[in-house]
Amino acid sequence: MKTFSATPADIDKKWLLIDAEGVVLGRLASIVAMRLRGKHKATFTPSQDMGDNVIVINAEKIQLTGNKRADKVHYWHTGYPGGIKSRTAGQILEGDHPERLVVKAVQRMLPGGVMSRRQMTNLRVYVGAEHPHEAQKPEVLDVKSMNAKNTRGA
Repeated sequence: MKTFSATPADIDKKWLLIDAEGVVLGRLASIVAMRLRGKHKATFTPSQDMGDNVIVINAEKIQLTGNKRADKVHYWHTGYPGGIKSRTAGQILEGDHPERLVVKAVQRMLPGGVMSRRQMTNLRVYVGAEHPHEAQKPEVLDVKSMNAKNTRGA
């Protein structure tokens, strides 16, 4: 029996809608990364972009466990001498772009390389419950009901 290797003609992409309200960040990111990569499909082929298109809404209502909201620090460098900067996860969530926390968590769960960068273009993260992709008729993926540990109270 030959090993099946998918071609671009064999790929069937869906649109998924995930509500992030009350969901733990790391658990959401791992589910989204798996869906973007296409590893949930029996026909998974590592060299092809098999994953689905994922829409995440209510990114500002994501939950962090423990003291991560105050203790988890994100660093970046401006490129100038002494230009190291930092923000806590709480500051990012309360800032102008809380969706970036979700995007970075998913990006860091994908392997590095050209394929991962292409798969990240299939992720759309929005603050609030509105999104401009109603025409694609996305299926709702209820992450909260998958596992009781996926949610935390405020």
